Amino acid sequence: MKITETIFQDGTHKWVAIVRDPDKPNFLVDTNEYLVTHGGQGMLLDPGGAEIFPAVFSALSSEFDPSALAAVFASHQDPDICSSLALWLEFNPKMRCYVSWLWNSFIPHFGGTAETFISIPDEGMDINLAGLTLRTVPAHYLHSSGNFNLYDKVAKILFSGDVGAALLPADQNGLFVEDFDKHIRHAEGFHRRWMGSNEAKRRWCERVSQLEIDMLCPQHGAIYRGADVQRFISWFDDLQVGIVKG
Repeated sequence: MKITETIFQDGTHKWVAIVRDPDKPNFLVDTNEYLVTHGGQGMLLDPGGAEIFPAVFSALSSEFDPSALAAVFASHQDPDICSSLALWLEFNPKMRCYVSWLWNSFIPHFGGTAETFISIPDEGMDINLAGLTLRTVPAHYLHSSGNFNLYDKVAKILFSGDVGAALLPADQNGLFVEDFDKHIRHAEGFHRRWMGSNEAKRRWCERVSQLEIDMLCPQHGAIYRGADVQRFISWFDDLQVGIVKG
């Protein structure tokens, strides 16, 4: 089963990281899922692939009643993001899925009906979770052409999807980045290849630098916190991306 760790809590307002499944097959990329709760409702961010659904469901159930999940947020269309969607909907058919309008006829191949999907416009939108406002932050072409992060102004947390991701070796399994220079070596190749536009990267860095962020939470790897948040943004801003060898 995956590990759960609460990274923020203020009353019913809570962020739970669902990470590090020791039983995951080695051929699957490791993923982080995040649960946001407020006022008795929950939203699951990038719920993961079908292959890991049992591990994520079990871990989430230890923290929250899955029948109270109001929605999932899909940062983009990749299978490791949301191919488990049909399994979540089987458990809770009324659950909604927030996703870029670009993918609202593609992701239904994973499951759901026309009523399941709430399209996010390119400029982003606010999502209301039982009175808590969550802001979708455009991150197009980083790496998907229809891509969003999710910002919680109260918790000062940015769920950054693939931005900030690192493909870590098995012996680096901590929840938080502890040694930035050591950690970022495992992020560089990923960002150079997966991130397709230097212009989009620059716009993202400018946009998120205006937000108060205590934690930057990627879908792969460890969480950046404190000074390492701005350190990552500056590192990413200087990095040349969209590079292919050969």
